[in-house]
Amino acid sequence: MTDRIAAAALAALLLGTAPAGAQTANPATPAPGNPAVTPAGTPEAKPGTPAPHQPNTSDRVFAVAAAQGGLAEVALGKLAEAQGGSDAVRDFGRRMVRDHGKANNRLAGLAKAAGIDLPDRMDPEHQAIHDKLKGLKGDDFDRAYVASQIADHQVTAQLLEYEIGSGQDRGLKGFASDTLPVVFQHLQMAQGLHTEMAAAATAPPVPKSK
Repeated sequence: MTDRIAAAALAALLLGTAPAGAQTANPATPAPGNPAVTPAGTPEAKPGTPAPHQPNTSDRVFAVAAAQGGLAEVALGKLAEAQGGSDAVRDFGRRMVRDHGKANNRLAGLAKAAGIDLPDRMDPEHQAIHDKLKGLKGDDFDRAYVASQIADHQVTAQLLEYEIGSGQDRGLKGFASDTLPVVFQHLQMAQGLHTEMAAAATAPPVPKSK
């Protein structure tokens, strides 16, 4: 995600503000069918255990932001497969399509169970990045794509960590815990590509054989 989207999402998580359209239950009112409510108003399946599919504000903000980032990763990955200037970048893009596509499907199922509506298209910021990358080729594409991937995965890791610490829905928290190591792996891969490209750009030219 871009810095502006990330800042808004993380600010909402920290300040406890709900995203537009989010429906939050009155904490003083027990949810139908739940036998108990914690002192803080959280429905319980049994004493001390939150009931399943009871998302809080952090869960809702996380799910929407993660879905937007996941949609972008797949779209940008497909672009890298088609326009990447090197085999390494094309392979990385293919990996993003596979891994984030799988994560997107899992997130969609969890969000549906929790009653959270997810976006079905990229946010404007990622669309602008996509449009810019679409006009690039070769090394120019590779540098811009890898730079965007480093930034995106850094912010996505922060978002996952916030969900792990602040979320309530067990399914979404489990998703965040399972996805975080994968995102760190992607980040390391993108950083490795950046290092390789920087080294290649500063390496002295190889003398032509006579």
